Amino acid sequence: MIDSRSDSYAAAGVDITAGYKAVELMRAHVAKTLTPAALSGIGGFGGLFELDLAGIKKPVLVAGTDGVGTKLKLAFSMDKHNTVGIDCVAMCVNDIVCCGAKPLFFLDYIACGKNVPERIASIVEGVAEGCVQAGCALIGGETAEMPGFYPENEYDLAGFSVGVVDKERIVDGRGMRQGDVVLALPSSGVHSNGFSLVRKAFNMERASLNEPIAELNGLSLGEALLAPTKIYVRPILALLERVRVRGISHITGGGFFENIPRCLPAGFGAKIEKAAVNTPPLFSLIARAGNIPERDMWNTFNMGCGMSVVVPATEADKALAVLRENGEDARVVGEIVAGDEKLRLG
Repeated sequence: MIDSRSDSYAAAGVDITAGYKAVELMRAHVAKTLTPAALSGIGGFGGLFELDLAGIKKPVLVAGTDGVGTKLKLAFSMDKHNTVGIDCVAMCVNDIVCCGAKPLFFLDYIACGKNVPERIASIVEGVAEGCVQAGCALIGGETAEMPGFYPENEYDLAGFSVGVVDKERIVDGRGMRQGDVVLALPSSGVHSNGFSLVRKAFNMERASLNEPIAELNGLSLGEALLAPTKIYVRPILALLERVRVRGISHITGGGFFENIPRCLPAGFGAKIEKAAVNTPPLFSLIARAGNIPERDMWNTFNMGCGMSVVVPATEADKALAVLRENGEDARVVGEIVAGDEKLRLG
């Protein structure tokens, strides 16, 4: 550990030595994410990554950035910090894989009121796990201690990822046809969107987060809500190798109404059968607790579908088989139709 200390800075609320300790504690987590292309570990001024373009005719870099949002409030309440990093990675890599890109590396940013090294290392443990699931390297990050800006026991977490795709294989809705089918990949829960509404629905200041709930198969409310966002990179990349994928949507903020149309070209819409989505009981619980209308639920949450994929009807069975081989219990939930109405829920 670096032997450095500023008594004046410490008196202002910033402990430099805590930052060094946090870096040492997170090294083992970061190490498990490193790929041969990652040329540097943590601690430098920049993360180095050697780009292997073998087999890619016209490489296009794809970048995505996001945070965890107010789901962090739940982590604070439960004093559990080793899963929100998975959410942070997921929100970035799930976006860039929608273009057909393979995530290459990730960087995180943690801003906190007080640097507690063990807590920072726990956050990075989750980030590292997310990177392992996505097959990308964690090549750097930043921890900023900001007393007076954040409460001592709170922090914010954000990050970004960069991936690469061959220009000829970018997924952008080209070739989509009426009659193509929409497949849904199941979510692991609420993921990382809509938590301001979730917190209002349950009045989190008074809600019991740790009592098991039969409707949630014995999970507590806190456990069900804190379940990390599923990372879809590996099954989607496998699907892209074997099936003609015409569109991909990451179902995040704005739910079905905002996100499915994002992969559709002009003149086409999607007709979705709600009953086919297989919405978990957690969403019914949220709707009842907050007296939330059905349309608002579908316009806010993923409702059990974290990612949707559009494929030709003739390849639907093959696509389902590939996804199931890769651990995804995918199902057909709709079809592409002609017209200006971008989304119909039936």
